[in-house]
Amino acid sequence: MAISVIADIIGSRALPDRGAAQRTLEDVIARVDHDLPLAREALRPTVGDELQGVYARLDDALAALLLLRLALPDGLECRFGVGVGSIRTVPSEGGAIPDGPGWWAAREAVELVHAKQQRQAPAARTWVVAAADEDAATHARVPLANAYLLARDHLVGAMTERTRRLVYGRCLGRTQRELADAEGITQSAVSQALAAAGAAAIVEGYDAILAEVPA
Repeated sequence: MAISVIADIIGSRALPDRGAAQRTLEDVIARVDHDLPLAREALRPTVGDELQGVYARLDDALAALLLLRLALPDGLECRFGVGVGSIRTVPSEGGAIPDGPGWWAAREAVELVHAKQQRQAPAARTWVVAAADEDAATHARVPLANAYLLARDHLVGAMTERTRRLVYGRCLGRTQRELADAEGITQSAVSQALAAAGAAAIVEGYDAILAEVPA
């Protein structure tokens, strides 16, 4: 079993500079992979506005995608489909082609989160689907993960770009004083911004995910 992730850039056709946005996204992905090196295969562009990556565990993927969301600047957003299931590659003259139930589940997940974003959950950006042949325990975990992601995405979606930077720093264990110095603001301003955004819940959730990741 693997965790397949399909990401697509939201509103890519309307971006004023598509090339610059792609470079920024790839820089952010590299930063997250440096700060939290959990990807088995880091997110990489495939075709159009889509990227694909692979993680060993669901917890790894959820933690990394949180940091990615927090690190993206205003005006550049992605939605993420997370598939739980086996994957394989199909030989081809043009190179190996990713395939298998995990990728099919990730495709379904990104389509589901897109639909939810347009209707009942506008802030939704991340969704998990387990392949049909996964065991009952895996399928039982998926609704819990999605409930967590809906709440997490709602909080992150309401944050300013600066607040997201602050939360990113807190997830990595940086002190409020360190963050204040980096932003050129007071520690009190950092504390107020974090409290107003509900950042403590995001950081606690992040820590809880990583607590289950083997050292």
